[in-house]
Amino acid sequence: MKVLFMCTHNSCRSILSEALFNHLAPDGLEAISSGSFPSGKVNERALKTLEAAGISTVGLSSKASDAFESSPPDIVITVCDRAAGEACPIFFGPSLKAHWGLADPSVATGSEAEIEEAFQTTLAKIEERVRAFVALPFQQMSPDELKGELARIGSL
Repeated sequence: MKVLFMCTHNSCRSILSEALFNHLAPDGLEAISSGSFPSGKVNERALKTLEAAGISTVGLSSKASDAFESSPPDIVITVCDRAAGEACPIFFGPSLKAHWGLADPSVATGSEAEIEEAFQTTLAKIEERVRAFVALPFQQMSPDELKGELARIGSL
């Protein structure tokens, strides 16, 4: 099963989600990420946050969704923050879709400690959701049940 995490710029939240998912996922589950308007570079603090947590950053890059046209994902999860008025990207195709909104730590302001805390909080929220996702009994679930569980997880 391939899971695509999408955000507008594919530089921070979707990258954190892709890396953490792949770090925790069992064999047979894989995450990728993309953006509707990719920045072309990964946020440096996102990479440092992942490395400090012992999560591989190898192969992470900011890219558009058309990179997966020949191999579409099974599930698409948007991680933009609708509550902050962000426009969430849209992925066309038959993939199951869910929304796991996350505040963007890359726009955090304040002291170095406050900015670091924003990144740590975001990574912790992603971890909570990914752990709930990988614990699902996929083989026993209908697409509608899976969609419902993904929505529930997005509200954690």
